[in-house]
Amino acid sequence: MKHNRGAGARTAVFTPVDTRARVETVVRRIGDAIELGLLADGEQLPGESVLAGQLGVSTVTLREALMALRQQGLVTTRRGRGGGSFVSLPDDPSEERILARLADWSTEELRDLGDHWAAISGAAARLAAQRTEPDDLQPLRRTLEEFAAARGASARSRIHGRFQVELAAAAQSARLTREQVALQTEVGALLCLVLGDDTRRHKLTDRYRTVISAVQDGAHDVAGELAERCVRDMTARLIAVRLTL
Repeated sequence: MKHNRGAGARTAVFTPVDTRARVETVVRRIGDAIELGLLADGEQLPGESVLAGQLGVSTVTLREALMALRQQGLVTTRRGRGGGSFVSLPDDPSEERILARLADWSTEELRDLGDHWAAISGAAARLAAQRTEPDDLQPLRRTLEEFAAARGASARSRIHGRFQVELAAAAQSARLTREQVALQTEVGALLCLVLGDDTRRHKLTDRYRTVISAVQDGAHDVAGELAERCVRDMTARLIAVRLTL
């Protein structure tokens, strides 16, 4: 089965983890990719020996990580012919759970998160404009069209996070891509609170189209500023929701 996911973003998922990392790092790496939709629901993961080699860990460590992922409901295992480990997308969180999660953040922490996110996204857009080829932007365009057509805040949040990761992948930086993955799993669920409005979705889609155009034209400063502006606007909306709690 073929899955239309950005090759660069997927490659970053399966790069070696830190040599000091243990089971928790592998669980976080694969779990984050599943929650963001970088790995498709029902997709079969590589075989244990292959996946362990890609991640640079032992098969014992990998098996412990897969066990933890199964307990979290993110991976299912089938035995016998055609068996293996398969991705299982988590259920969408309720609005009450998301609001409770947002309540754990202070407005100062949200601003700090927004500053970090804007710096990562801006740097990714600038580097992508300098390094990427037009054909490399197809995953971004496909993901943006999925976002434009998505119904429901949870689906939009997941696709939006994938767009952010694929923008970092277009910068051809595995480190930036992994950082963006971590950021999106931190902020992604919260964005359900601001991506449910159709008018806002249309505006954001148009803005991201201008980001892609700037990247394609090699206008790195414009691309970076536009990407940062999108992030700062969403962060401001999250803070506005937080202030109502």
